[in-house]
Amino acid sequence: MTAPASPIDAPETIEVESTTVPCDGGGGALGHPRVYLTMGANDFVECGYCDRKYVLKPGSPRGGH
Repeated sequence: MTAPASPIDAPETIEVESTTVPCDGGGGALGHPRVYLTMGANDFVECGYCDRKYVLKPGSPRGGH
């Protein structure tokens, strides 16, 4: 009898105060190239490399850094 497959951990969610955020995977050599992500009309953006989700903090101004 085999053990059931363990569920995959949910990607990390990080609250930010800007609609443009840098992401490098946070793992040093285990990370990925630094990319800059822009939320556009949404209040969140997900990294295409590591699936981190960046969420705009409530009350934060839209736009700029």
